[in-house]
Amino acid sequence: MKSKAEILQSVIDVWCKDQDIDAVLEHLTEDVVWHYSAITQPPKVGHAGAREFLTAYKAKVRNPNWRIFRMAEAGNALFVEGVDSFDTADGHHVSVPYMGILEFEGERVSAWRDYFDRGVADRGATGEALPDYALPLLDRKPVLSAS
Repeated sequence: MKSKAEILQSVIDVWCKDQDIDAVLEHLTEDVVWHYSAITQPPKVGHAGAREFLTAYKAKVRNPNWRIFRMAEAGNALFVEGVDSFDTADGHHVSVPYMGILEFEGERVSAWRDYFDRGVADRGATGEALPDYALPLLDRKPVLSAS
């Protein structure tokens, strides 16, 4: 049986390498509840909701790179701290520090909640850089990242 970290690594690989939506969905339960932006948007539910989100996200994002710096497990949950970096369709580079919680049923993600500052992501998409005090959050050695 794969570990939670191995499953997350598989998701990172299929998304960051090819942005393969079907391959991501293989790692999610049929009834997954995905809070992409847990505080600012309602969750996407099920494979249809996850596909809707990923299709829209894929249209906006180029060269995605997820880096996970810290992980902790508690019961069926994996807690992660990382940075999601990508280029926008119009050429801006965006890096967003975040925390996430993934809950598992067996070897599939049944719930996913990401917590980040949506304003940082939105401002980055317009070309605004992170403030200097946030830059050290980006340059750490990841324990998981795109292969």
